[in-house]
Amino acid sequence: MSETSQRRIVIGDVHGHYEGLMTLLTAIAPTSNDRLYFLGDLIDRGPQSAQVVNFVKNNNHPCLLGNHEQMLLNVLTGGSASSSAMQAWLYGGGQATIASYQEATIPQEHIDWFSTLPPYLDLGDVWLTHAGVDPFMPLNKQTSEQFCWIREEFHGMEKPFFADKLIIVGHTITFTLPGVSPGQLAQGKGWLDIDTGAYHPRSGWLTALDVTNNLVHQVNVFKKRVRSLPLEEATVIIDPGEIKGARRNQQRA
Repeated sequence: MSETSQRRIVIGDVHGHYEGLMTLLTAIAPTSNDRLYFLGDLIDRGPQSAQVVNFVKNNNHPCLLGNHEQMLLNVLTGGSASSSAMQAWLYGGGQATIASYQEATIPQEHIDWFSTLPPYLDLGDVWLTHAGVDPFMPLNKQTSEQFCWIREEFHGMEKPFFADKLIIVGHTITFTLPGVSPGQLAQGKGWLDIDTGAYHPRSGWLTALDVTNNLVHQVNVFKKRVRSLPLEEATVIIDPGEIKGARRNQQRA
């Protein structure tokens, strides 16, 4: 497959794995003509959140607001953030983020930058957001609650939300969806999930999708393994009925 000179490359949840990200980008070898997009959750859980944020921010790569950035903002800019909000963020990996900064202090310029991150980006044929959309709400009524946090309602959509756009998301680790193995992508009705669980011990795969050429580039942050696959070969098709069935089983448990 010949690659075009201008690529749109979407990168899933990095979660502080700076060295893995650098290895992945070395394999991709982006040029000045290429455009990198990050789906959010740059931070938390992994060891080098500060370095990841510096890289994305200083290179002006478009990045979306993830639920982990939102949790950080709720704690550090809320004014009266509750102890439960603080504990939720720390439990979700915030402690690793704090530890990655010098003197365990997140600089104001990073906090201000997090505050500017958009909840979605419309690229014409593809639409990027961190978690998804609520299929039962008009888009203009939705907030970061939906864009950063939604799961089952989105994955269980029985028809595409957009007639002419593919929604690309992260947030939900793909192997938690029915029939998907660690490292595989998941595709449903009008959506594609590329969060392959870089931080998770069952996976370790960090994924970048070359939208232009339908290529998947991955690095395993634990095993230092790099691979590239055609999108079709790397993706499992999800049956919406299986999502709803899994949810019903969870509710009965």
